[in-house]
Amino acid sequence: MGLWHVFYEDWQMECCGTPFSAGDEVSWPLLLLDPDTVLGGGWHDQLTEVAGRVEDVGGVRMVREETGLPVALGADPDAEQDRRPEPGGRTRSAGLLSVERHGARWPEAGGLVRAVQVLTQTWAETTPGSRSYEPVAGERRLRLVDRCPKWFKETEAERAADGRGRRSRESGVVVTLEVLGTDSRLSHAVREARGLPRQGAEPGTETRGIPAADLTVLLESLSTPRKRARPAAGWPTAPGPLARGGRDEGR
Repeated sequence: MGLWHVFYEDWQMECCGTPFSAGDEVSWPLLLLDPDTVLGGGWHDQLTEVAGRVEDVGGVRMVREETGLPVALGADPDAEQDRRPEPGGRTRSAGLLSVERHGARWPEAGGLVRAVQVLTQTWAETTPGSRSYEPVAGERRLRLVDRCPKWFKETEAERAADGRGRRSRESGVVVTLEVLGTDSRLSHAVREARGLPRQGAEPGTETRGIPAADLTVLLESLSTPRKRARPAAGWPTAPGPLARGGRDEGR
């Protein structure tokens, strides 16, 4: 079984979502996002690579990832032309998996929730006194929890040295989802951390025989936000923009 990081944005949960806990079975429609368009960018350890043949399913362009994960490819609404690969061809793309519950429908990915982390993002005024806020790239942290909240919190605004108001807001959760019959780079990282072979090992061996609590802590260590985004060694670049139509603080 493959392990996948999935971002469940706050407004998606508050609007149409059902709270869930670690250990629950869930089924979600997944969309691959251009990470630079999500909360100011600065993602790294949460990125996913998908590869497979592109299909058109009810007007939705999607990929059945070569190990079985169904993922939709969204068009960039600001692009002058659709840069997504055509149905029938193959694609290999890196991005941020997200839950998308609005608009068209496509096959969902079902699996077991292995870990849930609330993501807290820093926001700052675009200009002093504007009262219009934007995410500060790379300024976020993760907090391990047992259950995804239905409603998310934010702090009161404080004035920074540059005169702009700043506030922190819980902007969603990062979920580690284990999907039967798939395999992933995150699974490879868990095998490596446990001293198991990264290549040639049967999918699912990385979670076999490890207590749930220990696995949760290990997964937390493999999803640490970093200040600046940088591609992992050997990862391909996406062919074009892909966008959508507790306990201890993370480090």
